[in-house]
Amino acid sequence: MTESSEILIRKSDTKKKLLFAFPRVGSSLVIGLEGFALLNLYYNGYGLSALLVTLVQALGFIVIGFGQFLFGWVSDAKYTKWGRRKPYIIMLAPLLGISFIFLFLPRLILPDLNDKAALFIWLLIWDLIFKISYSLTTVYQSWMAEQFINSERPKVSQFQNYFNWIGNGSMAIVSILVLTNYVTALTGPPPNPNIPIPFDFLILTIVFGIIVIVAFILVAIFMPTEPNFEIKTKLKENLKIVLKNRNYLLITLMIGIASLAWSILNNALLAYTQGALFLSGLDFYIIAGFLLIGIFSFLYFWRRTLEKRGKKKTLLNIFLFAVISLPISLLALIDAFPRLLLGMIFIIIGTGSLGGWYLFPYIVYADIAEDDEQKTGQLKAGIYAGFNSIILNLFQAFGVFVLGVAIESLPMITLSGGSVALGLILFGPISSAILLIAYFYTKKYVKLDYEWEKK
Repeated sequence: MTESSEILIRKSDTKKKLLFAFPRVGSSLVIGLEGFALLNLYYNGYGLSALLVTLVQALGFIVIGFGQFLFGWVSDAKYTKWGRRKPYIIMLAPLLGISFIFLFLPRLILPDLNDKAALFIWLLIWDLIFKISYSLTTVYQSWMAEQFINSERPKVSQFQNYFNWIGNGSMAIVSILVLTNYVTALTGPPPNPNIPIPFDFLILTIVFGIIVIVAFILVAIFMPTEPNFEIKTKLKENLKIVLKNRNYLLITLMIGIASLAWSILNNALLAYTQGALFLSGLDFYIIAGFLLIGIFSFLYFWRRTLEKRGKKKTLLNIFLFAVISLPISLLALIDAFPRLLLGMIFIIIGTGSLGGWYLFPYIVYADIAEDDEQKTGQLKAGIYAGFNSIILNLFQAFGVFVLGVAIESLPMITLSGGSVALGLILFGPISSAILLIAYFYTKKYVKLDYEWEKK
């Protein structure tokens, strides 16, 4: 960061860092549940085609990609009396919470969930609104470079990840212990998507929606308005500068390639434990315990590795861990292998891989924006945090659609627990192969550690 920028940004205390990080609880709750449990609810529970569910999610990723770019770009352009970022956070946060509630509770409004056409339209409308609203996270995240000096960002990112995994842990426990019971009830026998919504699932869904609204509104109210950094070039010129940043483009492509696999893994993980391993009831209490162990132990391990070995070496280790371990999903084909044990192993593998990956986006784009500022003298945090989302979400859209195609097009096989789509088992080695490509690409082309960080 330039000397003038350092002077403008005041040194932050722990209270400010915690306040800024807090909304990650809410965003992790809602986007985590949408990615982790939506396929399981609509496919295994309501009986909607997996291809249609993943098609909607793919369209949502495309929408969120352009939305994140648009709001990042626009929020860079105009400085108001509330700063550049606050107006968009206040505008989009309520819509995010409300759309989340309707997305997961169609039974509140739709009279007959056996009407799959109406259910599909409902899913399409509310998931698209949800994804557009989620664009506020790009506006919020681009704030990091404007609110905190470089030396403070690792600590802020650490707090964000603590809140992130509190949200993800809570979301996953609710998904495993509450949503799976609802899905089991929906599938019968006899299957009936019109059963009353369980009280615990109803209340928790509404509470999650309220939390995300309150968390972002609080940060918008109590965070100080950022200094008015002068951006001399026009937005079109800023975009040209960004597109000339070779390392930024290489990193964006790397994140896109890896996100193919991460979107498949995230969407399939819960559906795999319930639909391919046939776990139920008390099994999920054990799975929930191992999920928490995986989340917090791996979060600590990867963070310590990042501090000791740097960003690039740590990311390469995360890729290798996932490449080697994810094909274990194939063990579901062996009837003699204990299903609960496999579920425990795979939950730890999945959370360990995803937990490591999610450490990076918070830091990487703020560092790129600052690296550019070292050269140009201007901080363009919004456009750096937003432009990549187009490429990233196109890859995620393709990844989740591939999962749907695999589930629907590959044959059903019969195991001792029942019939299962072969695609719901093969997602592990498919993800592993994609991440192997990401590993070699990252090793050869990507730069994540900078000389100015050592000063």
